[in-house]
Amino acid sequence: TAHLKVIPIFLGIDDPGVSLSAIFQLGSVFALAWYFKSDIFKLRSQLTNKNFYYLKNNKLLWSILIATIPIILFGGSVKLFFTQFFDKFLRSNLSIALVSFFMAFFMYLADRWKKGTINLKNHNYSNIFWVGLSQAFAIFPGVSRSGITISTALLTGWERVDAVKFSFLMGMPAISIAGIFELISSFNELSSYSFFPLIFGLLTSFLSSLFAIYFLINYFSSNGLKLFVLYRVVFGV
Repeated sequence: TAHLKVIPIFLGIDDPGVSLSAIFQLGSVFALAWYFKSDIFKLRSQLTNKNFYYLKNNKLLWSILIATIPIILFGGSVKLFFTQFFDKFLRSNLSIALVSFFMAFFMYLADRWKKGTINLKNHNYSNIFWVGLSQAFAIFPGVSRSGITISTALLTGWERVDAVKFSFLMGMPAISIAGIFELISSFNELSSYSFFPLIFGLLTSFLSSLFAIYFLINYFSSNGLKLFVLYRVVFGV
């Protein structure tokens, strides 16, 4: 959201607003679904076989759903009751810059933190509480949903690779809900755009998101967050 607000300034065009943001968010969801397609197909086969016992006792699935509750409650409240504050202040350049500097510092602390032992198999519901709560702050432009959830996971004792994977998995319902909500609330505005530019935007969002997922998971496991900390500072400036 921060990039969608700041980059148009450099290009000399208007803020694309929430309608296009929704399209781009859905492109990110499709990228996540593509990357984790084997896990999704496995879950789908369980549903097909009517193995509800598996779903009832699938700890990872419940962890993702529980971790999504804070952003639904907090994000929904901001969107419904503080719309003007969100659009005028939180999407302002000053707010985005300050949040970017905060994120750089927060990610630096997480990167320097001791290595954890929590992973997707041995985690418990208390391990996901702070990660799920941190995801709620992704409502603020500039926070970076993946950045704050990965950093929080590291600070609470998660292993690096599993922190990234859980961050992306828990992002699927959150990003989907946010994208659908914005799409519905700004449908009239969206109808003013031509069909092909929207499809092109969706496609480029999908491809760039897919690249980002592959890059982050492979790069982060051995290099940490240093590159992203530096980028946050530069972006903030």
